[in-house]
Amino acid sequence: MDNQLSVDKFVEIYQKLDKDNLELLTEIYAQNIHFIDPLHEINGLEDLSRYFCGLYSNVKYCRFDITDSFTSDNNAFVYWTMHYSHPKLNAGNTISVQGHSKLVFEGAKIIKHRDYFNAGELLYKHIPLLGNIINFIDKRAG
Repeated sequence: MDNQLSVDKFVEIYQKLDKDNLELLTEIYAQNIHFIDPLHEINGLEDLSRYFCGLYSNVKYCRFDITDSFTSDNNAFVYWTMHYSHPKLNAGNTISVQGHSKLVFEGAKIIKHRDYFNAGELLYKHIPLLGNIINFIDKRAG
């Protein structure tokens, strides 16, 4: 399968992924997937599925807007904005975070997925009290 077609499939699945259809992960990830983001490092499709199950069970909703993607050999780079709502963060209002993912393919399946995003924008700034401290530090540093 052409890597651009694999990226298109990745984008399609991520745009409809939710807690009720996590089995879709098997269509894009290899069994030995290595997943890294600023908060976690996960090895294996079973553990990744468990991780996503926990994420989706704690949010009111989560949606990805894919803004761009590029492929080169067996690598792909996907740029996105994640919009999510968590009842205990930001008074339950929508939080939007920009990021990008580097994907490494082996055939049509992803064997490595690394996300890059600002963890403060995603989480820390929206935790009561801790968010105030981080915002204060940001203002002082700026």
